[in-house]
Amino acid sequence: MITGKLYIISAPSGAGKTSLVKQLRQEMDKLVVSVSHTTRAMRSGEAHGGDYFFVSVEAFKAMIEQQAFLEHAQVFDNFYGTAQKTVEDNLAQGLDVILEIDWQGAQQVRKMLPDSASIFILPPSIDILKQRLQNRGQDNEETIARRMRDAVTEMSHYPEFDYLIVNDDFELALSQLKSIVTANRLLQTTQQQLLAPLLENLLN
Repeated sequence: MITGKLYIISAPSGAGKTSLVKQLRQEMDKLVVSVSHTTRAMRSGEAHGGDYFFVSVEAFKAMIEQQAFLEHAQVFDNFYGTAQKTVEDNLAQGLDVILEIDWQGAQQVRKMLPDSASIFILPPSIDILKQRLQNRGQDNEETIARRMRDAVTEMSHYPEFDYLIVNDDFELALSQLKSIVTANRLLQTTQQQLLAPLLENLLN
């Protein structure tokens, strides 16, 4: 049975990860984005079950006790977590799954699912990262300053990832993301299963 590939994608806030993943999802088939649980407030334009599963702190902690998360972490003042069953069900159906998580979550997932591929997205410069955070209009200056400090810590973990992409030119970064997924789909171990009838015919 052909199983999907798990992709862990991390980046500092403002690097453009969410926009890249959204476009990647639209342009590639058999690819889903895992919807995380979070205790943070829903932002304008977001939908429960679409962007996140928005839950209370009490409900989130209950899921931790039930060991329902593949990974979970506290980021800034909120909790985020990935439900293990959802990911495993999608992979079992042959779907490739993307996890948009921070470096702490990535460490947890790699321990449980070492066959996953991890990608870190970098901004082209610190100045551009700050400019992108300001242009989003979602945070005050104090929050932006904190995100900038945390970005340095997050980026220091880049050696833990398999792939590095600099999101300077959006279309180029998107193309590089697509190349990673395509290359993994062309691995011999995967193709051997997909092309079993052809290979049998060619060798006999």
